[in-house]
Amino acid sequence: MRTLLNRIHSGSLFTLLAVIAMAGFTAGSLWAADTQHNTLTSEEIDEGWILLFDGETLFGWRTANDADWKVEDGAITATEGSPGLIHTTSQFGDYVLKVDFRSVERGNSGIFLRTSPNPPNKPGRYYEVNIADWGTNDWPTGSLVHRKKVAKGSDSTAWQSMELTADGPNFTVKIDGQTVLEYADPVKLGRGFIGLQFRHGKIQFRNIKLKPLQVKPIFNGKDLSGWRTFPELPSVFTVTPSGEMNVKNGSGMIESEGPYDDFTLQLDAMVNGEGLNSGIFYRCIPGEKMNGYECQIQNGFLDGDRTKPEDCGTGGIFRRQNARKIVANDHEWFTLTLHADDRHVAAWVNGYQVSDWTDNRKPNVNPRRGLRLEAGTLQIQGHDETTDFSFRKLRVSELPERQ
Repeated sequence: MRTLLNRIHSGSLFTLLAVIAMAGFTAGSLWAADTQHNTLTSEEIDEGWILLFDGETLFGWRTANDADWKVEDGAITATEGSPGLIHTTSQFGDYVLKVDFRSVERGNSGIFLRTSPNPPNKPGRYYEVNIADWGTNDWPTGSLVHRKKVAKGSDSTAWQSMELTADGPNFTVKIDGQTVLEYADPVKLGRGFIGLQFRHGKIQFRNIKLKPLQVKPIFNGKDLSGWRTFPELPSVFTVTPSGEMNVKNGSGMIESEGPYDDFTLQLDAMVNGEGLNSGIFYRCIPGEKMNGYECQIQNGFLDGDRTKPEDCGTGGIFRRQNARKIVANDHEWFTLTLHADDRHVAAWVNGYQVSDWTDNRKPNVNPRRGLRLEAGTLQIQGHDETTDFSFRKLRVSELPERQ
């Protein structure tokens, strides 16, 4: 098909349509053939987007009802069962969320924001963006249930795209690129889960992507302002002429001046060697050598199988949960997203979720011995004498409290 199209002069619309028709394509099928779903472009990764659905599994999701949630044809799908949600294992605060959805005629579903797993059947403790036909429901597709109704419905049994912005008390809903609703809530709920609802009628979701908002840089690319160094330790941290933080030599760390408890951290990293080891430590006891939880950076894998990390794996939670897949390569820049939410932590590498772990230990001020929820510093590790790592674009978004 692509070869045929390349032979057509760009100005000959009639000829183009004729070739498409002869080849048996519709406009929708042509678009679908050239679209790779449940992936991110390099531009999206650079902008900080992460995938909440990998297109193959329900990793990072949890069901809260007995509907038949499953992955079918690259989509999270439900067809029957009791009404309720499948929801993310992570809670989020301020973000832009993109979701493609498809519902049958007279179906009823919704996308829940800042919700609990089992939201009460009354308004005020969650936000529901409804999916329902105009004329068959008081809150047609795009409406914020119990809050604001769209002026015009968007009924279709084809795939549609929804973009939802939750920025503090302000909400925007777009369908297929068109803004259909804006709303400001006098009461901000803070953080919560993202839920996909089955109510009645087959519902499908795909291309579920999130970009954190309220992100602030914590490295200026010029010097190490905002970070504490430890000259007595072998690690040497510098800022390169190209604005990157670099660490070489032996064991040591650099530590953020600010403490963080619940947050989303994003950064670019490069391993300047083969199979080298580093890590991002968080909720550290200030001043103590790497006494915190560790998100590993190590791109090695065994037997040519990227699902077999050599040493926990980049994005894995060291000594707690291995990365399920090695996504990054040595000598190439990659983006690491670390999301810490109360007991729960998750990590994404180039937007692909590789870990999903909950600390169910008893509380302890020392994270090596138990659950630490207190705010602590961030630390970047120098592991050993072979260490040579570069970092750039370090930024963090702190999660708002649940109201």
